[in-house]
Amino acid sequence: MRLTILGGGGFRVPLVHGALLADPDHRVDELRLHDPDAGRLAAVVAVLEQQAAGAVRPPRILVAPTLDDALRGTDVVFSAMRVGGVRGRTVDERVALDLGLLGQETTGAGGVAYALRSVPASLEVARRVAALAPGAWVINFTNPAGVVTEAMQTVLGDRVVGICDSPVALARRAMRVLGLEPGETTVDYVGLNHLGWLRGLHSGGTDHLPRLLADDRLLERTEEGRLFGAPWLRALGAVPNEYLFYYYFTREAVASLRAAGQTRGEFLRDQQEAFYAEVARSPADALATWRRVRAERDATYLQEARAEGEARDELDLEGGGYEGVALALMRALGGGAPAELVLDVRSAGAVPGMPHDAVVEVPCTVDAGGPRPHPVAEPEGHMLGLMQSVKAVDRLVIEAVLERSEAAALEAFALHPLVDSVTSARALLDAHLAQTPEVADLFR
Repeated sequence: MRLTILGGGGFRVPLVHGALLADPDHRVDELRLHDPDAGRLAAVVAVLEQQAAGAVRPPRILVAPTLDDALRGTDVVFSAMRVGGVRGRTVDERVALDLGLLGQETTGAGGVAYALRSVPASLEVARRVAALAPGAWVINFTNPAGVVTEAMQTVLGDRVVGICDSPVALARRAMRVLGLEPGETTVDYVGLNHLGWLRGLHSGGTDHLPRLLADDRLLERTEEGRLFGAPWLRALGAVPNEYLFYYYFTREAVASLRAAGQTRGEFLRDQQEAFYAEVARSPADALATWRRVRAERDATYLQEARAEGEARDELDLEGGGYEGVALALMRALGGGAPAELVLDVRSAGAVPGMPHDAVVEVPCTVDAGGPRPHPVAEPEGHMLGLMQSVKAVDRLVIEAVLERSEAAALEAFALHPLVDSVTSARALLDAHLAQTPEVADLFR
């Protein structure tokens, strides 16, 4: 099998490669990497070559100089692009924070800006896949994953599947403290990408989630219990995805982000610049350098939502994140054993109250025919209202890109639940037109 990774110079690519090395069936024999930044790509290739040392039947690594070279005849595409680079992320965060709004990568104003960069590039990828590899499956990591997946489906239909490790990690944490076996537990989860709720964990004919919600000691052992607090989780009767912290505790999140010395994007910019430079100086130590930097990166994830000095749970830093979801999905699509995964797919009636063609994040059964979303119980009013509101913003972003409509982009910013006024929306869009070349080019 030929696997293409777009964004092949990305810092997380070695995670996918490591999962390929651990695959006992060695399904992928050719790994194609494409990235517009040759320096970053060379550093990642050095990491991969050292990671593969001594491995049994490691996939052949092919550096593809052009997008067409990467896609022609491939079987699976992992789209993991960061359009605008980390610099774009820092602009997204700072522009919002300077206006007193949430400055976060995929949520709120930052997510709208990121989508305005990601969607045009992703649509071009979809068009080239249709021309050069029409039978390929596209597994989308590119953020914001929900809106990007929905945009790519306008070209490729259901052969585009979005993935995220957050729902899997959330369910895994809850099952671990409850002593449940993942293979014997059915997950009830509903939402959009970075906006969803764990509503049930069914095993042996019993929903065990109420047992978790009723026990402060068990909740304290989960990231979400510490993040949201037991009283709020009991009020919801569900466990939210960690990104809902930005909706439920907006004031506290903004205050924490504004008080920090640097944004998450600025931290990653400095860290990654140092990483790539260090590997360029000492390529023989590329793998050791990557492992050290990865540990630092993981330990500081969502730091603004934790108490001062609170470290992330060691068990939550273990592997098996999005790369594990991606490989399980790829195996099932390739004819392996069917898999049960939470994915970003077209609703097709699975979520009552959401448009039929809206991309939602729900449990699915996956086999060679593709993912089939499980019908879920209707979300509670507050859940459905938030999902519909954010989905409307997603669709305005897609309209802005397809129609090259500045008015639709303004509406997307203004109607997001985390943007407080049309005046703020106008200021956001003006700032991105001035500071973000990709956004400015979109409306020229």
